[in-house]
Amino acid sequence: MSLNLEEKKAVVAEVSKQIENAQSLILAEYRGVGVGEMTNLRAEARESGVYLKVLKNSLVKRAIEDTPFSSLSEDMVGPLVFGISEDPVAAAKVLSDFADKNDLFVIKSGAMPNEKMDVSAVKALASLPSRDELLAKLLGTMQAPITKFVRTLNEVPSKFARGLAAVRDQKPA
Repeated sequence: MSLNLEEKKAVVAEVSKQIENAQSLILAEYRGVGVGEMTNLRAEARESGVYLKVLKNSLVKRAIEDTPFSSLSEDMVGPLVFGISEDPVAAAKVLSDFADKNDLFVIKSGAMPNEKMDVSAVKALASLPSRDELLAKLLGTMQAPITKFVRTLNEVPSKFARGLAAVRDQKPA
């Protein structure tokens, strides 16, 4: 079913809006992948905050024109699914994990602002921890010295109480 001009403009506007805040754009070919599997992929993408759509390549080319992702235009050939995310790792991780489980799903390329990536670079990006994981590690690292200090301060009265208990136990009743 073909889109009319207004619908095409709406799609281009929607994709352009997603591209404005995007930190990564990943292209993958989905030829031969079943509907159920694609539905699972969409649900997983939604949970990870990834905008995942099957769109006409010409409309996406128009949307990424004059953006930091314009280098991907030459790779837009065939039936593609587009993963766009504000977290640089999220789209790569979701699509790469799905490609590992499904042989028919093939990652073609990707891009971060002003940097085009090949398949190996997308796989390397997918192996990095996500933004949330990095923030959790940072928080844990920042919290460790404070926790250790509090434990040390707590140990002084504890040692004193254990010392008094030992003296009490040594004295005859």
